[in-house]
Amino acid sequence: MGGIIFWGIIRSAVLIPVLWILYGLMEYKYWWWFGIISVYGVIIHPALIKYNMFLQENDELINNTLCSSCKHFDKTAVLCLKFDKHPTLKSLPCEGIDWEPMDSKNETTEVHA
Repeated sequence: MGGIIFWGIIRSAVLIPVLWILYGLMEYKYWWWFGIISVYGVIIHPALIKYNMFLQENDELINNTLCSSCKHFDKTAVLCLKFDKHPTLKSLPCEGIDWEPMDSKNETTEVHA
């Protein structure tokens, strides 16, 4: 997921100077449309494609493993936060020993008055 954000920043850093240069070369009314279309085509659309690929690649891991129901699992990064490791379909970072349910009823919550 971090790669999607990283490449979005890189694409933005390249596109902004290009649009700035084109600002002086194009008529103002066309420049806005070109800018909007290029931001979508160069930054947003590739990020959406990569995000959908990320979800497809990790769908089974996110939905059908023991880690996905643990409170230490971060679905956006497919990461065990307790061990700072990425689980796979064949291995779990804690091997199931430190698994804690996501909605644990045994935890006490403090009520502040």
